Amino acid sequence: QVQLVESGGGLVQAGGSLRLSCAASGHTTSLYSMGWFRQALGKEREFVAAIGWGGGVPYYADSVQGRFTIARDNAQNTAYLQMNSLKPEDTAVYYCAADRSAGPLLYTGRSTQDRLDYWGQGTQVTVSS
Repeated sequence: QVQLVESGGGLVQAGGSLRLSCAASGHTTSLYSMGWFRQALGKEREFVAAIGWGGGVPYYADSVQGRFTIARDNAQNTAYLQMNSLKPEDTAVYYCAADRSAGPLLYTGRSTQDRLDYWGQGTQVTVSS
């Protein structure tokens, strides 16, 4: 089993930055990929970014491309989401997810998202205008 704990959320003004962290514990050697999702109030969950646990090409939603950067630190068993140039529409609860076999591309598909192995509890990000 793997446990995921997000941190780093908060309140920031539009144009500001935040860095989210996702700390993995437990059987982390089994992880193959990690990613970030978000869900705004009253809206469906949406894909944000994903990366292979061993590296490789990251994937981003069009809405965050060029503003957000996903990275991982295998030594710390932690994934990060650096969010720059934040907009009010980025306001949401951000969730970290991980999987033992799915590549990062599969995080972009709605049907495959639901089958990801592990999910965190989420961290709130609020961007004021």
